[in-house]
Amino acid sequence: MTCARWTYLAYPASAAALLLATAANAQDAAPPAAPGPNVIVTATRVPATLATTPDVFIITDADIQARQATFAADVLSTAPGVVVTQSGAFGGLTGVSIRGAPTDKTLVLIDGVPVNDASQPSGGYDFGGFDMGDISRVEILTGPQGALWGSDAIGGVVAFTTKEPNGLEARIEGGSFDTWRASASAGKSTARWALGASISSFDTQGISAADVRDNYAAVGLPGFHNSEKDGDHEITADIRGRFELNDQVGFDAQVRYNRSVTQIDGFPPPDFIFMDTNDVSVSESVETFGRARIAGPWGLKNEISVSDYQIERGGHGQSGINGSIANRQVYRWTVARGTPDDLISFVAGAERENTSASVSTGERFDLDATSGFAVAQLHPVKPLTAIFSIRYDAPDTFKAQTTFRAGATYDLGWGFSVQGSFNQGFKTPTISETVCDFCFSPRVPLQPEHAQGYDGGLAWTSTDSRVSLKATAYHLDITNQIEFASSGHYINIARTRTQGVEAQADVVLGAGFRVQASYGYVDSIDATTGVRLLRVPLNTGSASLLWTRGKFDAAFTVRGEDNDHDLGLDSSDTIRPGFVVVDLAGGYGLNDHIRLTARIENLADAHYQQVFGFGEPGRAFYLGVRLKD
Repeated sequence: MTCARWTYLAYPASAAALLLATAANAQDAAPPAAPGPNVIVTATRVPATLATTPDVFIITDADIQARQATFAADVLSTAPGVVVTQSGAFGGLTGVSIRGAPTDKTLVLIDGVPVNDASQPSGGYDFGGFDMGDISRVEILTGPQGALWGSDAIGGVVAFTTKEPNGLEARIEGGSFDTWRASASAGKSTARWALGASISSFDTQGISAADVRDNYAAVGLPGFHNSEKDGDHEITADIRGRFELNDQVGFDAQVRYNRSVTQIDGFPPPDFIFMDTNDVSVSESVETFGRARIAGPWGLKNEISVSDYQIERGGHGQSGINGSIANRQVYRWTVARGTPDDLISFVAGAERENTSASVSTGERFDLDATSGFAVAQLHPVKPLTAIFSIRYDAPDTFKAQTTFRAGATYDLGWGFSVQGSFNQGFKTPTISETVCDFCFSPRVPLQPEHAQGYDGGLAWTSTDSRVSLKATAYHLDITNQIEFASSGHYINIARTRTQGVEAQADVVLGAGFRVQASYGYVDSIDATTGVRLLRVPLNTGSASLLWTRGKFDAAFTVRGEDNDHDLGLDSSDTIRPGFVVVDLAGGYGLNDHIRLTARIENLADAHYQQVFGFGEPGRAFYLGVRLKD
């Protein structure tokens, strides 16, 4: 289970002052570049520019490096309308909610390969051990995206793109809680071929995942001071290759491996009270991907790909022994034509997805589907860009689903544009829900969940692209949402409703400074009762001041969340208090090959929780060095 990494430092103010004061003597350098309006978005399947694509937020490699992000949660929490829930520091279970939808309704892609865990009861993805060492870019599509990617994309899509190494790079970093991180990559990349590999490891003694000394009093139980540490040990490795046979035919393939061993706390018998335990969670996954690209007549580009994702989880300790395994293969063919500047560009294709997973009894079950889709982007008149997509999914077990998506951007001139979209999505019951795993009363037939959302926004970009502002208002309805009822089995509940606002700003200032800020207002309720949904703060926001001057760079980030509704230690409703955390990262380039880095997390040493009962680290300090040929 995962979380942010904040730890203890004796003199953070002195370190920060020294970093900035020393840097003030450096010579001016160009400010960090803001993402230009012509940045290409790929998670929409048909390539489109950022300026003409509604409902998208991009985290670039420069953003990842500036913040010295270790895990995916470190950067995802800065996106508007995105809430990260982390159950325990360092490797704890981590979910991502988009536009108020539960975390199991976020589809996760790595280089286009879906990696949601089919063996989990709700089928969500655990971001806890997702190392950013080999990631070059993150695209977040907000709102239902069923017409693009099929089941699971009700809240949105998080799409990761991995790096193609070119040269040698290495990094080592150490700091609070006996934490060490190391990574290395090597490769050669040319227009004709590429071959590369990377590996990263993370090791920490951590802190106690349970943070109940202040929470027990609320339910009349004696509190205690957590003394046991919960460590985390992660390793991620990949190898990839690409070969262009000629101008018409090309191939690429990749294997990505991750293993994590995380000490966690739990609810041991006989009292089943959340406390320090010796429980350990082990996860191991392998993603393989192969693709052939074949150019056809009339400018058509064919792609045939095969992917396989396997994940195996196990756990042991005072809370018992458990394990699960899941496997997903996707066979995909697409044909595409056109570029973002053409009058019309499109992609169409077909997919076959074969999924299997084990349940608590050890039995394995299948949940397969066949799909077809088409996406088109048009420029009927110069100021207007429109995108349409339709998808037909035919699960082997459930009724076929058709979803639709339409979006448009109109350039008003003077840097202003208006955007809007209408999106549909669905989610078939998971294997666990279908067979009613963990149920203690007879199962009832379930229907797929459905979502419908619409939004509208206004954006402005200055003529020199130094200032970019955007605000979007949205509405999202989810019907037939599946929950585990008090009657002891899964049921479809009536409807949940979310209304909200997303805002973002990117401003390049003088003297090497740049500001990035985002804000999300998420009002998410059970539409049948009017009660707010769990773990969805009403207000979230972040702001980063990025600075480059000569050989120095620094990033100062403030992130905050409103309080939210959660479950207490006795499973009753409670309020998880809001919080604000501050991080500072900086670096100095000794020369073209060696760079020193420093980072302070939770600068103000705030005591806070992202999930009630699970603690987060206090102030933390890390020092590192990066080497590049």
